[in-house]
Amino acid sequence: MIEYSQDQVLDNIDKAILQELQTDGRVSNAELARRVNLSPPAIHARLKRLEEQGFIRQYVALLDREKVGYDMLCFVNMNLQLHQQEQIDTVRAAILDIPEVLECYSLTGEYDYLLKVAIRNRKDLERFVMHHLTKISGVHQVHTSIVLTELKSTTALPIE
Repeated sequence: MIEYSQDQVLDNIDKAILQELQTDGRVSNAELARRVNLSPPAIHARLKRLEEQGFIRQYVALLDREKVGYDMLCFVNMNLQLHQQEQIDTVRAAILDIPEVLECYSLTGEYDYLLKVAIRNRKDLERFVMHHLTKISGVHQVHTSIVLTELKSTTALPIE
């Protein structure tokens, strides 16, 4: 049994539920109950608890990026001019408002931020860099890498 805090404990059934939902988030409660060998009311109660405790943040549909017109996936490394709180707040707020940014991480090491970005094409990448990133007050450097091949892309966490 894994303990995540004083009142948050996952047993083997909880872990099985989370694994099943990561594979198929649209599974019905009845089918999920069958898969983990519980009754539908017991599944409902466990799901409600897992949601309330924050183990399940949300349910989403994962779209095929290329089929909806975003042919390019890029990783963008950025550095700030200064590391003052006002500048950091400005950069973070601007990044949160850019819909092409799928993920953003504040880093230690050579770069201050790493962005995962979905872009439609080369012209769209130019627009994104020139009209969004370089215009953010406080951004000093932008280094863009274009993904050639996605070897692995998953949202599933290993639940043990």
